[in-house]
Amino acid sequence: MMVIINAHIVSGDETFERGFIRINGATIEQVGSMSDYVEQEETVHDVSGALVTPGMIDVHVHGGYDVDTMDADETTLRQWAESMFAEGVTSFFATTITQSPSNISRALEATRRVIETNDTSLIGIHLEGPFVNVENAGAQPAEYIVDPDAELFRSWQQEAAGHIRLVTYAPERPGARELEGVMRETGAIGSAGHTNATYVENKRAGVKHGTHLYNQMRGLHHREPGTVGYCLLELDVMAEIIPDGIHSRPEMVDFAYRMKGADGLVVITDAMRAKGLPDGRYELGGQPVIVEAGAARLEAGNLAGSVLTMDAAFRNILAFTGCTTEEAVKMTSLNQAREFGLTHKGNIASGFDADLVIWDETLSVKQTIHRGRIVFQKEEHA
Repeated sequence: MMVIINAHIVSGDETFERGFIRINGATIEQVGSMSDYVEQEETVHDVSGALVTPGMIDVHVHGGYDVDTMDADETTLRQWAESMFAEGVTSFFATTITQSPSNISRALEATRRVIETNDTSLIGIHLEGPFVNVENAGAQPAEYIVDPDAELFRSWQQEAAGHIRLVTYAPERPGARELEGVMRETGAIGSAGHTNATYVENKRAGVKHGTHLYNQMRGLHHREPGTVGYCLLELDVMAEIIPDGIHSRPEMVDFAYRMKGADGLVVITDAMRAKGLPDGRYELGGQPVIVEAGAARLEAGNLAGSVLTMDAAFRNILAFTGCTTEEAVKMTSLNQAREFGLTHKGNIASGFDADLVIWDETLSVKQTIHRGRIVFQKEEHA
């Protein structure tokens, strides 16, 4: 048993200015105010007023620390998961990119094997492409883009043992209705992304999620709201946002926040292999990527994912929007858990997984706890 005391707890649902969290094994047993704290025989961790939030959940991340989902390597996938504890990420969906069917299959199978060990923070798969619109390819390799194919997706979902939780696709392309039926049948959520779909086409498809808002989707126009307008205006759509100041200016991140509120946004990184590494030349989906001054771009200039970390995203969403800490927690953890039915994640409450981030006074990650185990400790320099 371990108890964290004198914590400023922000769970997304409730706040304790000075509270305690009692952990039994991998699970939170009790949360409350210090006025209700009763000492027991247990390890006491006094955080002296530090902010404690739920572990963050990134549902759109391709890689980092010189690892990519498409490497299809179980060992490096596990290393990547370990590395993200330093960002405060305790759950994530490994995200694919448009590639050949055989390469996607290899990535799905390797990722499935890691997920099924149930001992890492890798808990699902985001299939980004190949069912997108070549007109909005961005960094998706155009030569492998295909129209939505329900049976191909079904075979991939079988290879992934049902762990594909999110699918980025173009709702306007032929075959999309059939794909949507199989996604619903197999428990995956369809996300409009890399798409030229109109407002009406998204409405007809019943889209409930938008991939990296603004980027590579039909833009907002006063006579055609497009996919951007659909994501912003429809209250039941969860819109991903990359708060790096590069994919979207801070003002446009704030615009999305004002339109959707904290309940309608999902903070993601869309990070690629170069996250956590120096500027230089890297690779994404078999394409050369140049990372310079915090931006990852193809040689043609297209943005190719990001090098954003989730702790920086947490700080940025606060700075760009002026939102409260409670709202930042919703956008980085609680919303993701609720949307994807992660019933034991994304909150600090009795019965939930003991996935926690302890922050220092500069809002840097001081300590990360995953299922009750301290998995990251910031080095203290004299």
